Amino acid sequence: MKNILILLVAVVLLSSCNAYQDVLKSDDIKLKYTIADSLYNAGKYKKSLRLWEQIVPLYRGRPQAERVMFLYSDTYYQLQDYYLAGYQFERFVNAYPQSEKRTEAAFKSAESYYNLSPRYNLDQADTFKAMDKLQVFINSYPDSENLERANTMVQELRNKLEKKEFEIAKGYNKIGASRGTFPNAIKGFDNFISEYPGSIYREDAYFWRLDSAYQLAIGSIQILMSDRLQEAKDAHSLLIKYYPEGKYNKEATAMLEDINERLEQNTNLNESK
Repeated sequence: MKNILILLVAVVLLSSCNAYQDVLKSDDIKLKYTIADSLYNAGKYKKSLRLWEQIVPLYRGRPQAERVMFLYSDTYYQLQDYYLAGYQFERFVNAYPQSEKRTEAAFKSAESYYNLSPRYNLDQADTFKAMDKLQVFINSYPDSENLERANTMVQELRNKLEKKEFEIAKGYNKIGASRGTFPNAIKGFDNFISEYPGSIYREDAYFWRLDSAYQLAIGSIQILMSDRLQEAKDAHSLLIKYYPEGKYNKEATAMLEDINERLEQNTNLNESK
């Protein structure tokens, strides 16, 4: 009869604020557990969370503690409070290493850190942390049904880091004419190409490195121009070597033609002196 009464209270609670407040104030742990569970299953996560917060410490050492801790963690996850979801799921994994929910909790913990990764142009500390957490999951649960998803997330995060580094170098290119940052751009693209040889931005990096070298050369004083034009020509050769039919072929060809014309002019000028 008591169980039936609790279930009836749960039904009433879903539509009654007063009943919910009464449960919050109650000393009946079992009632709070049942109502928290009912609210969780009904998708009322904020209300459910307030009850889990009250009873989690009280269930430590009890048979229900494992389930309570998992639902408590998952409530944060459902509310998209990924900082606390990641932390609480991590605690669950450590506290219940034999749990049937351990793999799911480990994945949701890693996924929570993934969800905290910001846009590429912001500080990427959380991205590095997420990659570490996901890699631990991949190494620890190679048979998980979420393994493919975890690998995909790692690649997405890696692409984000690559994009940040690429955009930094490209930023130097964009302000190069006004602020003299073409050398910074060239160095940035060189570092990017070396550090991320398999990047999806590799072709772009080779092209914008060429563009940076070209812009630097044609804006140089006469005494430096020939050497810098040759460096730009070498940059063109690298782009064509790796991407002979690349998407930047038209622009690169136009640059090469101008480079060759300027080199010839400089040669004729030097010979006439």
